[in-house]
Amino acid sequence: MNYFDFHHHKKNIPFGIYNMGLSDKIPDSLYSIGIHPKDIQHDKITEQFHWLKDNITENCFAVGECGLDSLVPIDQKIQEDVFLKQIEISNEVKKPLIIHCVRKFYEVISFRKKANQAMIIHGFNKKENIAQDLLKNNFYLSFGKAVLYNLSLQNTLKITPLNRIFLETDNEDFDIATLYRTVADIKGISLEVLNEQILENLEHITHG
Repeated sequence: MNYFDFHHHKKNIPFGIYNMGLSDKIPDSLYSIGIHPKDIQHDKITEQFHWLKDNITENCFAVGECGLDSLVPIDQKIQEDVFLKQIEISNEVKKPLIIHCVRKFYEVISFRKKANQAMIIHGFNKKENIAQDLLKNNFYLSFGKAVLYNLSLQNTLKITPLNRIFLETDNEDFDIATLYRTVADIKGISLEVLNEQILENLEHITHG
């Protein structure tokens, strides 16, 4: 069985979404492209947006990573402006948004009403109350390696509806099949049901 890897940084994974970097060529497989908060260059932001728009092709699945990060040395207002512009591009090209968020979840939630497309928090590893607030605002949650050992996150996963879940390796070196098996056990379902549901979720965020 093939397992879809919702967000990864390895070029040799055809069944998933490759996170395209600033220096990458457009891959042959599905990819996402965005201006990560840590990569914002205020004096080159116009060029960065040209790069983003010029590299959205048929194989581009989503805009992202984009979002807000309280730990990077980029002014918050600039981060918000760049995030909003990417939401507008997502609306224009009708592609979902893959969100990077560090300690700014409620600020990210405040932008939800501006987005016409699905918003997915990648690498989600926070507490249940944050998950519930995101789910109430129609976000999807993509879980990664932390689910394999973080009991609190496993409890959060239990309360997350199946139709709001994705699974990813991000930049970790492990087999995504291990994550699928663990999540199937936590949810008390078969691997086949989990796999089918995630493919349905993909269909839903692209076609509504």
